[in-house]
Amino acid sequence: MRKLKLGYGSGSLEFELPEANLLDILLPVSHPQTRRAAEDELIKQALSAPIGTPRLREIARGKNRVAIVVSDITRPVPTYKILPHVLEELKAAGVDEKKIKIIFGLGSHRRHTTEEMKRLVGEDVFARITCLDHDPDDCVRVGETKRGLPVEILREVVASDCKICIGNIDLHYFAGYTGGAKAIMPGVSSRASIAATHRFMLDSAAVAGNIENNPTREAIEEVGEMVGIDFIVNVVLDEEKRILKAVAGEHRLAHREGCAFLDPLFKVGFKDEADIVVVSAGGRPKDINLYQAQKALDNAKYAVKKDGVIILVAECPEGLGEKVFEEWIFAARNPEEILKRVEKEFVLGGHKAVAIAMLLQKAQVIMVSSLGRELTERLFFQYAANLDEALQKAFAIKGSQAKARVIPFGGSILPVKKN
Repeated sequence: MRKLKLGYGSGSLEFELPEANLLDILLPVSHPQTRRAAEDELIKQALSAPIGTPRLREIARGKNRVAIVVSDITRPVPTYKILPHVLEELKAAGVDEKKIKIIFGLGSHRRHTTEEMKRLVGEDVFARITCLDHDPDDCVRVGETKRGLPVEILREVVASDCKICIGNIDLHYFAGYTGGAKAIMPGVSSRASIAATHRFMLDSAAVAGNIENNPTREAIEEVGEMVGIDFIVNVVLDEEKRILKAVAGEHRLAHREGCAFLDPLFKVGFKDEADIVVVSAGGRPKDINLYQAQKALDNAKYAVKKDGVIILVAECPEGLGEKVFEEWIFAARNPEEILKRVEKEFVLGGHKAVAIAMLLQKAQVIMVSSLGRELTERLFFQYAANLDEALQKAFAIKGSQAKARVIPFGGSILPVKKN
C-alpha cells in the first residue's frame, strides 16, 4: 500500500492506495535554486529591475493619489511580504502615506472582516495605510472594449493618478492565468463588467494555460490599458505558498515573464488518462469554498478518461461561496438543465454551475468535504464521508483493476498529455 497525504483546509487528510492501482502522482517540478533564494531578495530584485517600465519610485514621483490593488482572502498571495517593499519605493518617490489607499480586489466575492484585512496586509501596514474593500456598486464607467464590453471600475481606482497591482500568477481555468490586469478586471470591476468578460469562458480558446488567443485574457488586458495600470508586482508561488519568482513592471510584459517561469513547473506531463483521479485543491485558501475549489476540479478533467471518476478533496467551510452559483445549482434537476439555461442567459456566478455541468459530461465526481450529503448530492456529485469511502465507491464504479492518478495541488497544476 502507498501512504499519501492531501491538503484539506488548514490541515491534511491521509489515505492508502494499493501500489498496483496507482498510475502516478502529478507534482510541480521542483526548483531548488530559486527555493534557496530569500523571498525578500526576490521581491527587491524585481522592483529594482522592472520589465518595460522605469522603477516605481520614478513612476510615482509627484503623484497625489495612489491606489494599490491587492488580492482578497481567497487567493494565496503573500501580500504582507510584498507591500513593505512597494511602500519603500513610494517613500523614495516622496509619496505621503496619507495619499495611498490599499484596495482589496474582491471582484464579486464577499467582504473581509477587519481581522482578515490585517492578516492579508500585515498589522503594521494596516495601522498606517487606509485599507478598503472593493464595492461593485460604487463603480464609474470608463468606456467599452473593442467587443463592446462595458468597463465599469471602482471610483477610487479611476480617480487615482498612480495605479499599482499586486497579485500572484497561477493557472486559471478560462482566463489562462491569474495575475497581471486581472487585479482590475474582475478585481475592482462592476458585476455587469465581470459578467460580460466571464461570458468568454464558453469560447474554446478560453482554457487554462492558454493566453495569446484567449478572448478572456484579451478582454482583461484591454481593460487594464483603458484604466491605466502603472505598475504590477506579481509572484509565482510553490506548493507551500513560498515565493519562487517575483516580476514587476508593465502589466503585460512582466506578467508574460512570470507565466513563462511558471509553465515548466506547473504544466505537468502525463502519458495516459486515468480511470480515477484523486485531486485536492491544495488546502486553504484554494478550498475555502466550492467557488474556488472548482478550479482544481476543472484542471483534473484533463487527466481522467471519458466516463472516469474524479474524487475532489476540498473542505469548503464557507459552502458554495456565491449566491447566484447556489441559485443555479438548486434550480436545476440535472446538469443538462444548467447547460440549456446558459444558452438563454449568462449570469455571473451561474458560470461556475456551467463549468461543473460541462465537466460532468466527461466524468463522475465524488466529493470529500464538509458540505454534507444533501448539499453534495444537490451538486450532482456523489457524497463520501472520507477518502477511504470515496475510493471504495470509485473502484466499485471502475473496477478493482482501475488505475488511479493523484494530484495533490490541483488548484495549481495543469496536467498536459505528452505526444
